[in-house]
Amino acid sequence: MTPEEFQSELEKRDIPVTEEKMRQFERYLKLLQEWNEKINLTAITKREEVYLKHFYDSLTAGLYVDFSKGVHSLCDVGSGAGFPSIPLKIIYPELQITIVDSLKKRIGFLETVVNDLGLSGVHLYHDRAETFGQNKQFRGSFDFVTARAVARMSVLAELCLPLLKLNGTFIAMKAAHAPEELNEAKKAIGTLGGKVRDDISFELPEDAGERHIILIDKKKETPNKYPRKPGTPNKSPLA
Repeated sequence: MTPEEFQSELEKRDIPVTEEKMRQFERYLKLLQEWNEKINLTAITKREEVYLKHFYDSLTAGLYVDFSKGVHSLCDVGSGAGFPSIPLKIIYPELQITIVDSLKKRIGFLETVVNDLGLSGVHLYHDRAETFGQNKQFRGSFDFVTARAVARMSVLAELCLPLLKLNGTFIAMKAAHAPEELNEAKKAIGTLGGKVRDDISFELPEDAGERHIILIDKKKETPNKYPRKPGTPNKSPLA
């Protein structure tokens, strides 16, 4: 997907992209390529692949969740090189973004991206998701929480649902095996106060693969009796 095709595809889907935003995406690409020579950020570095499999893929969340009305807070758990939160921030500048990642070098890269692209309202935290969700400062404080290709759904539910406000939405961005993962995670989701709203399946352009966006609304407060020690959700997720 060329930058021109990227812009055209978004505009066809009523996501307007200004020339300034296109310049930000191009600068983001250059920084990603430069830093990837020093630290392992992504296996996808070719221009057309980054525009399709990172930038466009990240923005598919905006096709099913309306980020354009009002000021919303979004926490991106295990963001890696900034996906999906940085592309979403470029398109929806009113979003207040919090990014959590366990690798300090990746946070250093994201600090460079945020400063270079002139993005405001982006907060970066070097922390493990397992401990971040237990921090009283952040627990129950976000309108949206996103996670893209981080872990299986049973683990993600335990990491992400505690961070949501009541009636907030967890946006899980998954690949082809999402239905099986979701079925395995339903009990954990309910235990943590969540309710599955939808599992939206679609194909990326250019036969780039099947994707799922799973929307889980937080209908009850997450019980405090389920705090976990760091690393526990990955070893023994709620069943």
